[in-house]
Amino acid sequence: MATTDFYSSEDHARNVGTMFRDPAKALLPNWKHIPVGYHGRASSITISGTPFHRPKGQTNASDDTMPVFGPTKQLDFELEVAFVTFDGKPLGQNISTAEADDYIFGMLLFNDWSARDIQRWEYVPLGPFLAKNFISTVSPWLVTLDALEPFRVPGPVQDPEVLPYLKYNGEKNVDIQLQVAIKPENAVETIVSRSNYKYMYWNMEQQLAHHTVNGCNIRCGDMMASGTISGPHEGSFGSMLEIAWKGTKPVQMNDGSTRSFIQDGDTVIVQGHAEKNGVRIGFGECVANVLPAL
Repeated sequence: MATTDFYSSEDHARNVGTMFRDPAKALLPNWKHIPVGYHGRASSITISGTPFHRPKGQTNASDDTMPVFGPTKQLDFELEVAFVTFDGKPLGQNISTAEADDYIFGMLLFNDWSARDIQRWEYVPLGPFLAKNFISTVSPWLVTLDALEPFRVPGPVQDPEVLPYLKYNGEKNVDIQLQVAIKPENAVETIVSRSNYKYMYWNMEQQLAHHTVNGCNIRCGDMMASGTISGPHEGSFGSMLEIAWKGTKPVQMNDGSTRSFIQDGDTVIVQGHAEKNGVRIGFGECVANVLPAL
């Protein structure tokens, strides 16, 4: 099994770009031309309910100082949905957007845990590494693509026009209602995000077409995650980086404590379902508890 993590929510990409770059140039020049992604690690994908220890790594508050080593101080969740593939075509052949649905088995919830301070230090020039590979959590249920067909909706208008191999026909986004809650130890959970998979700028079919356009093959069980799913307003942001806006707007929990990032003892609960005409399909909870660093 192989994993790929995309970066396909325009609101998320714009929020991050606004925080760390010129807001007028929040999206990098390639963002609206290709479904940006990076290859992840399959060995640390865990089923819902698996606890994990806070990761350690190098961080550096300023380029003018020496890095330090220790537990991350900025542990974050990323609200995502992933799709899982059937066997694809042989190496060297590509899958078109029109063919993509024949190679997608189904979808599940995905929490791409991230260490933001580690990520900030390491991501240039080749992208995230230790900030992402320590664990990802998936829901226990995989919902088949056939079962999700009634919940298809139109995607956003893609401007500028995409290249021919990324064009598609029909309604390819999916209306999946998503929610994230943080449960401090011995306390009631607090909902911190309500978002929706339908906000995705790049859809699954485009992601798979782009992934294989160079001849990259896929195998049965390969998993491809959406990237953080954020909506257009604050209540729909899909990560603490955005919700607390880089730590400047701490979120109050039901027990009176506040969160800028995830603390030891916290449990993060991701839920999702599709609902229409009295029919509701759920994915099960995607849950993980954070233990202190070893």
